[in-house]
Amino acid sequence: MNAIAPLPSLIPESAPFSTEQRAWLNGFFSAYLGVTGETAVVASVEPTEAEDFPWHDASLAMPERLQLARDARPERKLMAAMAQLDCGQCGYLCQTYAEAVWSGAEADMGRCVPGGKETQRKLKELMAALEGERGTPPASPAAKSCGLHGFSRDRPALATLVDAHPLNRPGSEKDVRHVVLDLSATDVTYEAGDSLGVFARKNPQLVQAVLDRIGATGEEMVAFDGEALPLRQVLLSKVDIARPSDECMLFLATRAFNGEEALKLQALAEGRGPLELADADLLDLLHAFPSVSPSLPGLLKSLDRLQPRLYSIASSPKAHPREVHLTVSAVRWDNNDRTRTGIGSCYLADFAKPGDVIPVFVQKSHGFAPPADDTVSAIMVGPGTGIAPFRAFLEEREARGAKGRNWLFFGDQKRAADFLYEDQIIDWQRRGLLSRLDLAFSRDQAGKVYVQSRMRESAAELWAWLEEGAHFYVCGDAKRMAKDVEDELLRIAAEQGGKSAAEAKAWLEGLARAGRYQRDVY
Repeated sequence: MNAIAPLPSLIPESAPFSTEQRAWLNGFFSAYLGVTGETAVVASVEPTEAEDFPWHDASLAMPERLQLARDARPERKLMAAMAQLDCGQCGYLCQTYAEAVWSGAEADMGRCVPGGKETQRKLKELMAALEGERGTPPASPAAKSCGLHGFSRDRPALATLVDAHPLNRPGSEKDVRHVVLDLSATDVTYEAGDSLGVFARKNPQLVQAVLDRIGATGEEMVAFDGEALPLRQVLLSKVDIARPSDECMLFLATRAFNGEEALKLQALAEGRGPLELADADLLDLLHAFPSVSPSLPGLLKSLDRLQPRLYSIASSPKAHPREVHLTVSAVRWDNNDRTRTGIGSCYLADFAKPGDVIPVFVQKSHGFAPPADDTVSAIMVGPGTGIAPFRAFLEEREARGAKGRNWLFFGDQKRAADFLYEDQIIDWQRRGLLSRLDLAFSRDQAGKVYVQSRMRESAAELWAWLEEGAHFYVCGDAKRMAKDVEDELLRIAAEQGGKSAAEAKAWLEGLARAGRYQRDVY
């Protein structure tokens, strides 16, 4: 068997990254550039001074982020329009996606799933305003091999769905599923802290309703990305009909035989128009504007590509060889007299069946991982589905026999119905793997209690753990929970550590640079 040569180092040793971050970045860019360990000619890269990105904060609103980037270079202004999550669903990080759009290497401005239309529209607006500052864009690079299947969105592997059973008990207002995927027919490997990209299929009832409205059977063969595919397959898994693009609305306007409807569609494409259609899907638009009669080639060309959904992995490969587990909250809501379903979550919860083959890929973590030193303590804050990576962390640390202490903060609505993985967590506490467990169930008492409330109650001990070198992790909602947790950390640093507001902020920034404050937020 031929030995596999190590990947070339594309990131200078002097660059301001930890060993783990440098390894991840080397792998990312090697895959993106099609570089293997067999041959590599890499131009020397002069180390550059680390930039400060004050807008790279998911808790900030778009206007605030753009204001902070007002004097920055054009590609940084584009970066400020991203969702600031570095989630990888677009195939980039926020910075590298912005750079690719500005350079012309990436033409698709609709890849930021969490940013949605707000990001897409702002990117187009900025590109139009900044066009005079850009030279001739390079030709789009030819598609390149991205290495093994399962390690790139461009080369997914085929996993098999084993199970998607509910974690909530009767009386819950939520539907959270424990999803198990079998990887035994793939070469996919992962580590605790990584995420899994899932290529979902949309609600088949929604697709059928769209087909009925446009008078199609779904069996029509259409050209799509150089292939001849059935129309139903394209609508199910290739294009985004849940969030029609502005280009789609403009196309529908050209196919409206009623002038007033055409004007309303144009207004919607510009972010104006009827409020009840602000979050419309394709079926809403087709029903709201009955004079529209779209051609199939034009309709498919106008729709954005369906982006994969990313989920924090909830298992350690040491505990579950050849399997990967996810913790997925099925999203459903009512709008315009219809029940809507989240694309990825309801695909896994409702539409995919055990035995179904699902395209997936591993999104490597950029630094979010349990401490490499098994003697180091870990503080984990993960309410709701934010528990996912910490289940993986704890399984990993248990399998490694790590001696470092573990402190978990978990919260949800009701203990009796929403204590996800309760049996496993309580067993970990009983056996001492969890040194501390703090629970916050917001609806079990008159006053709301959240994880940051429990942090405040244990401020002195939490500060002592941090002073002794503990790593601090947060997973969950970026705009509310993670921001509240960070504010509480700063308050604890001020009150327990005697720091001023500026000193507390500098302390937390130092903790992040040292890899001891890590967030997996969405």
